[in-house]
Amino acid sequence: MATVTLSFDNGPEPEVTPQVLDVLARHHLKATFFVIGEKLAAPGRRALSERAAIEGHWIGNHTWTHSVPLGQREDGDGAMAEIGRTQAEIGALSHPDRLFRPFGGGGNIGPLLLNRRVVDHLTRGEFSCVLWNAIPRDFADPDGWVETALGQCAAQDWTVVVLHDLPNGAMRHLDVFLSRAKDAGHDFRQDFPDACVPIRRGAIRAPIDAITA
Repeated sequence: MATVTLSFDNGPEPEVTPQVLDVLARHHLKATFFVIGEKLAAPGRRALSERAAIEGHWIGNHTWTHSVPLGQREDGDGAMAEIGRTQAEIGALSHPDRLFRPFGGGGNIGPLLLNRRVVDHLTRGEFSCVLWNAIPRDFADPDGWVETALGQCAAQDWTVVVLHDLPNGAMRHLDVFLSRAKDAGHDFRQDFPDACVPIRRGAIRAPIDAITA
């Protein structure tokens, strides 16, 4: 039996996010949705994140474009363009801890996640940088990710799972995943373990050289 925290990246998506919210409601579970700024700003999409927030889910920042890991940007910055602009778009929907999840380019945790200017921006702005320890790759394996996710959850005491509310069919299996995880005795909670939050409310709580270019 283990603890599981659910997170969903890369939305909001009109074709998928409402169904994800429906499934979470049926299971009485709360998650965090790390949104892409330019998607949130698109017509009709903000209402999806507003619904999520009303239903008790947390809204976090997942960059404006989700195009290049911030540590790999040629301009060496990206803090305002990717983080600040998205946070402004999130506005009142933001969790008080100003949750930010960097783009890992396929879920990779390494020195390309951040750069020094981004770290400065996160600390000055009192953001919390939220990482992960489970990537079942639902974006690449829309029909087989459930088994992968269950194995990852069983392998550690507290799993922060990254799923994606994207229109590739993967979230058709969300209900099955949640049901099987519950049957396995896993406990769900909404917050994040310290091991996955190297920067919390602007304070650096763990070494960040390994994730900073």
